[in-house]
Amino acid sequence: MSRSLPASPAGGPFFGPAGAATIRDLLSTASAMANSDLSLLIEPAELEPRLGDPGLRIVDLNGEHMHARVHVPGAVPLDYAALVAPRPPAAALLPDAEQLARVFASIGLAPEHHVIAYDDEGNGRAARLLWTLHAVGHTRASLLNGGLKAWLAEGRPTASGPQPVAPTSYPVRIVGDVAVDKDYILAHLGDPNVVLLDARTPEEYAGANKRAARAGHIPGAVNFNWLEAIDAARHLRLKDLDELRRVLASRGVTPDKEVITYCQTHHRSAHTYAVLKILGYPRVKAYPGSWSEWGNLPDTPIE
Repeated sequence: MSRSLPASPAGGPFFGPAGAATIRDLLSTASAMANSDLSLLIEPAELEPRLGDPGLRIVDLNGEHMHARVHVPGAVPLDYAALVAPRPPAAALLPDAEQLARVFASIGLAPEHHVIAYDDEGNGRAARLLWTLHAVGHTRASLLNGGLKAWLAEGRPTASGPQPVAPTSYPVRIVGDVAVDKDYILAHLGDPNVVLLDARTPEEYAGANKRAARAGHIPGAVNFNWLEAIDAARHLRLKDLDELRRVLASRGVTPDKEVITYCQTHHRSAHTYAVLKILGYPRVKAYPGSWSEWGNLPDTPIE
């Protein structure tokens, strides 16, 4: 059974008005240095002793209702819808800098924070946050392996109720090296140095499950269902990393190539993007327009 703790101000303890900002700044700087050892994927056992660290911003992508019921102590809720920008036919593009600045401010995020993201579905939504952070150059971020399911299964402390958040100001600049558009895909079709990785189900990939005006996949794309990376027997943790490397390599997805992930709305493919980054692939991008755009356009090539 998990141990329940009362909600506390996000990011750490409360300081009085006099000199509070200076103290928080000093603590955040020290914590940022202390958290520099955190990898892209961390275990619940690594996070628990760091709870209350002012240099961490733990972000819960499970929705407000689930967050109110149970969450990792200190975690702040973030609505997944805030991370996507519908621009038909594309259903979930990267929001602009102004929207992202508002989103980051609403969760009390500062440039020096190390973000720990999680959800309860295998970290698909959490991975979309990770990708979004990378898109603005914020690389101090990790996924909690197994998310809330692993945390609860191990009986780790929990909190409930609303989580107080002190809004911040986050200057956002989209760096543009992890997101590609339709024209980029078209320009690289048949490029032997680029792999298109389709994270949808085999049925969607083959065109048997139609979720747009046209069905099928981008020519030359390789299918790797995002669920292939998740170990349901280990509370939705990632499967053994060496096993994942072998599976991907067997499909021609190797670290010497640029890999571009896509799915229907860049939800599932955000997870695949994160998996590749965790595995150490150096050149990983995503096509956020995904099949919601490609499959609804009349002139894009399909297989």
